[in-house]
Amino acid sequence: MAVIEWDSEGVVGALHRPAGDAVAVVVLAHGAGSNHNATILRAMAEALSDRGVATARIDLPYRQKRPKGPPSPSGAAADRAGIVAACEAFREESTGPLIVGGHSYGGRQASMAVAENADIADGLLLTSFPLHPPGKPDRLRTEHLPSISRPTLVVHGVSDPFGSTDELTAALALIKAPTRLIDLPKVGHDLKPDRSGAPVITADAVIEFFGVGA
Repeated sequence: MAVIEWDSEGVVGALHRPAGDAVAVVVLAHGAGSNHNATILRAMAEALSDRGVATARIDLPYRQKRPKGPPSPSGAAADRAGIVAACEAFREESTGPLIVGGHSYGGRQASMAVAENADIADGLLLTSFPLHPPGKPDRLRTEHLPSISRPTLVVHGVSDPFGSTDELTAALALIKAPTRLIDLPKVGHDLKPDRSGAPVITADAVIEFFGVGA
């Protein structure tokens, strides 16, 4: 496996390129307070590349502009455009499917990008999807879900305050495509990748759910 730092045509991050021909491509965007070097993204990318999946960790456009701080709602469309650009940049890494997603905010924006244009990817991988702000279950972020037509895999910590298992199950029923929810016990929004097994569990689920490498 090789890890290649990437900075080209507005796409910034790192590409984990497996030895041999990649069976699929995964593009992962980071959470609101992080960047492409987030522990969860690194661990996911390593586990996926070990299974022959080329995996790109990207900085969203707002993070490219400033090293710290949260995203702005006014910049969300630009962040989605950055995700689309990354999918285009890494599409040729494999003749297999391209799966896009990410952690928390990054996954939410990826899901919205796919809802807007399904052609950008063949599937969605969402870790710790922020279904609603903590303590505000009435503010569900589900408006775009019925427009998603790609298979969607969600990895969720049972203790995540951004959405309960029951809430996520109901939300995923709005998607007109196959879905799978993986619940991880005893972890919250960060998924504790160093001790929960989330990266390996997720990578194995990607191979099975999206049918790659068969």
